[in-house]
Amino acid sequence: MFHSRFLKAAAAGVAFVLSASAALAEDMTFALSANVVTLDPHMTNTVGTDLSVISHIYTPLVIRQPDMKIHPAAAKSWEVTDGLTWTFHLRDDLVFPDGSKLDAEVVKWNIERILNPETKSPVRAWLSTIKEIKVVDPVTVQFVTDKPFASLPDQMSQIFMMSPAWTKSHNPAIEASGTGPYDLVSYVSGDRVTLKAKANYADGKPTFDNVSFRVIPEDSSRIAALLAGEVDFIAGIPPFELERINATDGVSASSVPSTRMVYVKFNNLKPPFAGNTKLKLALNYAIDKEALREAIWDGQGELSRCQPLNPAYFGYNPDLKPFPYDPEKAKSLLAEAGFAGGLTLEFEVPMGRYLLASEMAQAIAAQWAEIGVNTKIVEMEYGRWIDKYQNAGQMAELSYIGQSWPTLNADGMLGLLEPGNIYAYYDNEEFGKLIREARSLTDTDQRLALYKKATESFCASPAHLVLFDQPTPYALRDRIKWQTRPDDVFRAMDISVAQ
Repeated sequence: MFHSRFLKAAAAGVAFVLSASAALAEDMTFALSANVVTLDPHMTNTVGTDLSVISHIYTPLVIRQPDMKIHPAAAKSWEVTDGLTWTFHLRDDLVFPDGSKLDAEVVKWNIERILNPETKSPVRAWLSTIKEIKVVDPVTVQFVTDKPFASLPDQMSQIFMMSPAWTKSHNPAIEASGTGPYDLVSYVSGDRVTLKAKANYADGKPTFDNVSFRVIPEDSSRIAALLAGEVDFIAGIPPFELERINATDGVSASSVPSTRMVYVKFNNLKPPFAGNTKLKLALNYAIDKEALREAIWDGQGELSRCQPLNPAYFGYNPDLKPFPYDPEKAKSLLAEAGFAGGLTLEFEVPMGRYLLASEMAQAIAAQWAEIGVNTKIVEMEYGRWIDKYQNAGQMAELSYIGQSWPTLNADGMLGLLEPGNIYAYYDNEEFGKLIREARSLTDTDQRLALYKKATESFCASPAHLVLFDQPTPYALRDRIKWQTRPDDVFRAMDISVAQ
């Protein structure tokens, strides 16, 4: 039972733990490397931009705090019975600006909106085991699943609750109205998002009166804005800049490991990758990843071990090893794949979202050229790229990408590659069968055994060029302190004013 354990967590600190001080009147400005594409919490899984902003405005049932543990939020406790019925007990003091309460009917409407195929929510697949939602009373809601789903509370940590009535008469992609600690003042796509603290927030007035997210894609411009005192916090900066920033008075810089992995995804649903494992292996053996890591990331980050998981995730397979650099083997496999004379591939690279993506892509392309694989690099604004990749299902033959999943377990992360998922571009049915079987189990050892087989299946026929665990280099003004976290979530609620 989860009830007593999480009641203790609630007593220690209720939802959205704030470093609040009503006596202070402070402003906080983040600089983001990519645009905030949407404010609709059901239409995005982009953590570092969209969901970071959304988390200030809306409330989820549960929340992952900087300690990477799940804490109460709109739900004060929860438990599972018979392995299939999850009961969430809600707070009764969260009120939307329109005066309506965040109650069980609101929760039911939000989950049904996500599950409705017409919504086309990108997170629908992770809640698809829910077959029924029951409103027991205004503060009690139940989710009945068609099979055991141990990671359901983890998945709920990124499902934010909107007002049904408000949503029906507004456009939640560009407007927002929630029960979180901040109200939306303005949203200007490509420029900034401005928030103002609620004076009557249920958990007390937040530390910062005003919070802004400025979109500054260029690394040098973000750093300049920090050094000039125009912004308070930046992330995704080149690691080689940390020393220079630390030599400047009034600011400091560091780096933390990340739950995000970066790679070059293959479009496995179309030629030349469809059904051609040898081509995928050839491209993996052709890359000297250690050299790239040293030259571009200043030695930071870790080599991924032939799987789309790192040690932060439940289900990680420590027995797998990174693909070694072996250009001769790569050439041989390329010939066996039917491309002895080489080939040319289109390579899409979203700008601003991933650490030094352009530089990394250029270096990868140069190493592939050494075995006869040429690339046409197409650099794209992140919003245009995500629309093509996620919404239109029209990814090019290659795409540079970084992914993580807030549940920190294999079900969520490997689910991104499950056949049929809009993000997958992968058709490994053996892999998919293992993921589905593991999802339906509650026994930890049995799940781990299946995830081990699934990662081995992936490694034998990889969905992408397996690269690195991405670090999170960041810098901030000395007037603030950040509770560091590895999941690319940037929230004013995790920041306090330095004493």
